[in-house]
Amino acid sequence: MPFALDPAFSDSAITLGDFALCRVLLQDDARYPWLVLVPRRPALAEIIDLEPADRALLMDEIAAASSALKALYQPDKLNVGALGNHVRQLHIHVIARFASDPAWPGPVWGHSPAVPYAAHVAGMTADRLAKALVPHGLKEAHP
Repeated sequence: MPFALDPAFSDSAITLGDFALCRVLLQDDARYPWLVLVPRRPALAEIIDLEPADRALLMDEIAAASSALKALYQPDKLNVGALGNHVRQLHIHVIARFASDPAWPGPVWGHSPAVPYAAHVAGMTADRLAKALVPHGLKEAHP
């Protein structure tokens, strides 16, 4: 069975490109610098479903995404989570958080509806993040 991205992501995220293991998405919520990493392996729901080498690679890619967000945004905290309660496909959220963000200090999930990026801001944000991720191994998909 080949890898396929859950259709829920096409409604809520912008594809930035691929790391060696993960598809890298920008969550379409302008309130938070928010990346989603989706391992490009079929039928995964949990981190423990990955082969050991892929689990190690996933940790490296989480660190790369975290480093890029930290360098670009200087957040007060980085949140990393693999919940999967709404979308079962294994995916990891990497979110730059600020004491001034609307959900602080609580979780972003369920706080309030997403605020999508304006089209021109989405493009600029995606470009900026993709460029910051290229030194960490991102193969850009975003023009």
